Amino acid sequence: MDQVIRKYQDASRTWQQTLDTLLDRIGMHFGRKEMQERARDYLQGLLRPVERKNGWQLAEATGHAVPYSIQHLLDRARWNVDAVRDEARDYALAYLADPDAVLVADETGFLKKGTHSVGVSRQYSGTAGRIENCQIGVFLAYVSDKGRLLIDRELYLPKEWADNQESRRAAKVPDSVCFATKPELARQMIERAVQAGVAFRWFTADEVYGNNRRLRVWLEQQHIWHVMALASHQYVWLPSMRQATVQQLAATANADDWVRLAAGNGAKGPRLYDWARLPLLSWQIPGERWLLLRRSVANPKDIAYYVAYVPQGCPLQDMVRVAGSRWAIEECFEAAKGEVGLDQYEVRSWHGWYRHITLAMTAHAYLTVLYAIADQRPMFKKKTSCGAMQDWKQRRLH
Repeated sequence: MDQVIRKYQDASRTWQQTLDTLLDRIGMHFGRKEMQERARDYLQGLLRPVERKNGWQLAEATGHAVPYSIQHLLDRARWNVDAVRDEARDYALAYLADPDAVLVADETGFLKKGTHSVGVSRQYSGTAGRIENCQIGVFLAYVSDKGRLLIDRELYLPKEWADNQESRRAAKVPDSVCFATKPELARQMIERAVQAGVAFRWFTADEVYGNNRRLRVWLEQQHIWHVMALASHQYVWLPSMRQATVQQLAATANADDWVRLAAGNGAKGPRLYDWARLPLLSWQIPGERWLLLRRSVANPKDIAYYVAYVPQGCPLQDMVRVAGSRWAIEECFEAAKGEVGLDQYEVRSWHGWYRHITLAMTAHAYLTVLYAIADQRPMFKKKTSCGAMQDWKQRRLH
């Protein structure tokens, strides 16, 4: 028993040192020591089992009688939010980086009751599965065998917001911000990842991004290998130099073209589908284009479509793995919202949104690193990394 206790104590010290390392790295971007302390309080509040991670409850959890200093951090305080984003990314990738990693773009909704929060409007939210009054954030996730986390974010500003000067002023939207589509926001984040030297090999996303030809062409021009979902009505070029919809091309697949493969693991085990690929017209060397098909085992009429730009000779299994990686960003959203309050903010301004989201992503990066460390420790080999984290939370945060 004493040996087990010593192992837990050693693990707790390691995890506290990991948090201290992160706080020291981002601290330089907050300027004055007082702001560094407020940032430390905010992050520690996000990591604690607080019912609702808003100003009042975070203040109470970190020993403040009133939330004003916490609110000041998100509003009037001067600090470099993009530098904090980059620091948290580099801190986590020191543990998780993998040259075969996948970047994943997707959006998530933040439901709102009022109309004054920046970017809020009635728009489709995948979170709710319907049109709702909400904000939409576009995110970029990093997925490797060592873990997955959110590394970048942009707030989608609907055109009615981008063109409304009164609303822009009230929400303090910078003059430099113009309307940009979700695929354009994704491209901005991919460009930042490339410029920062982030180690990755693939990119994937759903139909919102796959249907955007400009994004696909740009990715090919940059020789960024990708597998992206396509809607059934989208047209593709065939090797015969004619066009067809992906649904029409899929109908030409033979029975021998289909192979049953797992697209990663789900809650109930491997996610098995039947897969096939059909060649498309290719002109970028050394890349190849393919139409990738995913068919439900239970319902053969249920087929999903993907356009793939891959290295020559790329195995089908690699394409399937990348397509299956897209679900990892949904897990990131679930973890970041459930564990560190990604969606529990009470801010209306442009910079307030970016500040809370960035700090929540930083807290999530810290937890992701802890999961990676826990998976390396013999004492946790029979537990999930989440189970190891729960042990730590009970001992350190209550």
